[in-house]
Amino acid sequence: MIKALLASGLVLSTLPTFAANLTVEELRIEKATSAMPQVLSAFNADISQFKQQWQGAKSYAEAKVRVQAHASELWQSAKQRLTSSASYDDRALYWARLHSSKLIRSVKPAFAISAAEQAALLALLEHGSRGRDDLEYTKGTEKKILLTGFDPFLLDKNINQSNPSGVAALLLDGQVISFKGVKAEINTVMIPVRYEDFDLGLIEEILAPYYALNNVDMVVTVSMGRTDFDLERFPGKRRSVTAPDNANIVYGGTQTAPKISSLNDRPLPGDEFVQFSLPVAQMQKAKGPYKVIDNLEVTTLEKTFEPKTLEELKNAVAVNGGGGGYLSNEISYRSIRLRNELNSDIPTGHIHTPRIAQFEPEVEAKIVAQIKAMLEQSLTAL
Repeated sequence: MIKALLASGLVLSTLPTFAANLTVEELRIEKATSAMPQVLSAFNADISQFKQQWQGAKSYAEAKVRVQAHASELWQSAKQRLTSSASYDDRALYWARLHSSKLIRSVKPAFAISAAEQAALLALLEHGSRGRDDLEYTKGTEKKILLTGFDPFLLDKNINQSNPSGVAALLLDGQVISFKGVKAEINTVMIPVRYEDFDLGLIEEILAPYYALNNVDMVVTVSMGRTDFDLERFPGKRRSVTAPDNANIVYGGTQTAPKISSLNDRPLPGDEFVQFSLPVAQMQKAKGPYKVIDNLEVTTLEKTFEPKTLEELKNAVAVNGGGGGYLSNEISYRSIRLRNELNSDIPTGHIHTPRIAQFEPEVEAKIVAQIKAMLEQSLTAL
């Protein structure tokens, strides 16, 4: 149970509850505040109010209510801000979440809180502020789509980095889209860029209920990638990059020695490669400034090539899947592997968006518009 609560990677139960043991992500707050004060101050009123409520909480039960309400408010407010301001800026939510987790870790409430209770409250903050408590389809549409985006990443290189996939998740959540008489409601979740969360089964925990019940019509994972849009045909099993995650963890896999990740303390099961099932032909009809590429390229220990079928990869060892060797590729692999394991027929796959330089709202607006168009075009194939 404690491992599940620690999936956020934020605390260790052996640490003193209020020692200054901030996470790597929280330690970046000062630098981020200096670099982009307007972004970091966006939720100041919310954080200040939450601090008062946290300090005044007289029991774990009261603190739980306060944290859940604050987390939900962060998520809802972040979505509303983007919609009303057309800022196309996902960064304020990311940093507000870190301000909140830092507060829970370092400010003492009015009751004696245990390390396990603190861990549970941090997990509640993660869930609510990432949209996981808001996954309800209420619009009565014929089709339902689940989409995931990612936090900003590589922040030690560019502290002011934004992520178009996160912008898409915030703007598309709760939207109803339609095409040729078919309507679909979209629900979204924001995913952390942390290896530990993946190893603890975060992706499986989120998606298993949908695959088990077959109660959505498409699962689309999205991340920032290359020059155009890439639909990643053959995700690979292994990690093979030296880029750190947001906790500054370098997993250790390389192009010559790719490593298999974990699932709850055991090696991640499954074949070396899997195949996605998004409606490619329909998505490629989406109009916009970018190409929509059916990316077949993979790298094995033997070669880099473009297989036409999964059969061609039967005896290969994965180095790079279509999505590379980082968490973008891995979320795609894990979702498809889980879908197959649970005998689901839900179309599932990954969209890599064009890359942006730090924060480019005009470019991100075009990216989100074309993602929406891709989802709309896909409706006739679901």
